[in-house]
Formats: sequence, C-alpha cells, structure tokens
Amino acid sequence: DWHIANGARMYSAGLWYRPMIYGLAGETVEQAYVREAKATRDSAGIVDVSTLGKIAVQGPDAAEFLDRVYTNMFSTLAVGKARYGLMLREDGLAFDDGTTWRLGEQDFLMTTTTANAGKVMQHLEYFLDVIWPELKVTVTSVTDEWAGAAIGGPKARAILATCVTGTAVDNATLPFMGIVRGQIAGVPVMICRLSFSGEMAFEVYSGAGHGTHVWEALIEAGKPSGLVTYGLEALGTMRIEKCHVTGA
Repeated sequence: DWHIANGARMYSAGLWYRPMIYGLAGETVEQAYVREAKATRDSAGIVDVSTLGKIAVQGPDAAEFLDRVYTNMFSTLAVGKARYGLMLREDGLAFDDGTTWRLGEQDFLMTTTTANAGKVMQHLEYFLDVIWPELKVTVTSVTDEWAGAAIGGPKARAILATCVTGTAVDNATLPFMGIVRGQIAGVPVMICRLSFSGEMAFEVYSGAGHGTHVWEALIEAGKPSGLVTYGLEALGTMRIEKCHVTGA
C-alpha cells in the first residue's frame, strides 16, 4: 500500500507484486528508472527487498548441508558474516543465488530470489528427506517473518549512522559482508553490508510487522541527503552496469 500511495507502478515477481518504478507526473518508464538509478549513484537510494525468499537453516549439520547445496563453502564462514552462494540443479545448470548469513554456529539465514523461493525450499527439503536423511538439519521458510530494505549509494552509510542506535556502522564495525544488530526508530534490526546495486549498500531487516515503520524512518533520515526510492528497473540497470547477475 505504501508503494502504490507513493507513485509506484507495480508488476508481478513470483507470488508478489514489486515496484517497477516510482514515476513522477509525466515521466515515462525509461525516464523514471534513469532518474532513480542516477540519484542512487550520486547520493543514495532505497529498495524494498522484503519479497526475497528467506529460509532458516539450523542444526548441528547446517554448515555441512550448505556446503553440499551451494557451489562454494559455508562451513568456513564466521559467525556474524554473510557470503554469496550459487545453487545448481542436479544437471549442473544454475538454479538460484543469494546470500546466506551465519547468525550462530548452527544458525544460518538463507536468502533466495523472489521468484524461486518456493522452488528452493522444495529443493532443500528433497535433499534432506531423500538424499541426505542422516544430516541433522531443519529448514524453515521465514519469508513472511522479515521485512527488508536495501539502502545503497555513496551517502548510504552516513544516512544509517543518523538513525541506527545500539551499534556503529563504520567500516571497522560493519565491514563488507559483516552483520550487526541494532535499532531503528526503536525497532530491533539486523543490518548486513552487501550490495544489490553495485554501490556501497546495506540490507536492513526487521520483523515484518514493523517493516513500514522502519522503511519510513529510513526515508525520513535520508531526506537531507536526497535519498530516493527505486524500483526493479533501476535495480536491474545498476546491476548490469556493475556486471552483476540480474533477475527477480
């Protein structure tokens, strides 16, 4: 509702509707996403990433399980850090990608693409039920439990510093792929420094019921810096510019 009320033109992605652009009066789609991308590059932009699939992977063998389902290692990942992972189908073709956060020794939060969230969950359950039933791991879909916002651009860190309490967000405290916990507008949040857009960027997750409150607090904090909301057209453009994988 917030997005539509603030000019978003929506389109479907998986089981969700996501903002394509936030058009100003008289703007074409191209004009809107070019403006959003440029503003993010010059200052800062924010995009709703609540629709990304989120799966809790927990148990004594969680790290071993992730080593097997991804092409890269997760057992070597330190607690409080995240890592990008590529998941393949059984025939070796790319299936999905995303970041997985290590929240504890036996506690990981996996993110997936929006469109493939359900398929990835089925993929993981199949391997645990049929291929590796000996592994002591549980997988739980928590997509609906977390709201997420990604804020990126050269002024993103400074904006966060004005509204995050309970933790610093400087480079020493929050390095690339680092995770911290704090509060925004009194709401507990997890923040990971990672980039969808190619710019200096951070993902901010809060409980789903507080998502709009945290989103509005971030936008208010970013007003003096020229923060803009941007949609998937601008996101795809910025990812292509940086030679990142692009998709839902």
